[in-house]
Amino acid sequence: MTTFSVPDMSCGHCKAAIETALAAVPQAGEVKVDLATRTVDVSGPAPTAELLRALEAAGYPATVV
Repeated sequence: MTTFSVPDMSCGHCKAAIETALAAVPQAGEVKVDLATRTVDVSGPAPTAELLRALEAAGYPATVV
């Protein structure tokens, strides 16, 4: 599992946009978004760099926790 910190995430729209962006990455697996902590857990074996690019492209720059 990979955990990302997404500081710009703050609402349900953000959550949906992040879930959609990461679902488009092959082998992302299950995506769990926690608005309270502004983190995202991704369970699949997708490369971290691809997941970070997807988040950036969706407007939510992130870092690995």
